[in-house]
Amino acid sequence: MTHEEEEEMLHDISKLQEQVQQMSRSQKLTEAKINGVESKINGMESKINGMEYKINGMEAKMDDSKTDLKRDMADLKTNLKTDMADLKTDLTNFLQEILTNGEKVVKETHDVNKSNVNHDSIDSNVGSKTHHIPKIDMRMFDGKDLTTWILQMEQFFDLNNVQNTQKICMATVYLEPNQFVWYQWLFSRKQFITWAIFMEELIAHYVDTKSNIF
Repeated sequence: MTHEEEEEMLHDISKLQEQVQQMSRSQKLTEAKINGVESKINGMESKINGMEYKINGMEAKMDDSKTDLKRDMADLKTNLKTDMADLKTDLTNFLQEILTNGEKVVKETHDVNKSNVNHDSIDSNVGSKTHHIPKIDMRMFDGKDLTTWILQMEQFFDLNNVQNTQKICMATVYLEPNQFVWYQWLFSRKQFITWAIFMEELIAHYVDTKSNIF
């Protein structure tokens, strides 16, 4: 082999070595890029796993919240039903007590008024003679046809010379129990009631039958 051929061969070997080195560097860069991509993929997978974990946790919390909400609603309905039942019982007992006491008061007061009308006499201012006001079979006022009832009472008062101080006592004898309850309510508001005031209150309360609560 000549010297020129030997130098040429060495030159080719040197080129091959450089190419091998370049390929090695390229391979390392490729491997580094691949490793970087794999690292990113692993990071993304970790993030995805983390998100799935959070989602699962949120779903679990939502399920627990739904369960708690359903339980709270059931407890609320049960408590509400119990409270409503207790309230209904209390109101029923209260109304029964009011009705019982009211009926007792009406009966006692009504009986007293009847007794007073049957036994009290009015001085006629003629000498020393007195006369009793007769008790007649007059229609009891039940909240209807007020005008006729007032006219009948006025006629009765005129025929028997009933004094103003006795008119209220006489009139209340001819009230049905419900209307006598109204009179008791009126008396509790106005301690002094004349026949004129009594008629005004009757008309104001019973003319419009829609507002009649007694």
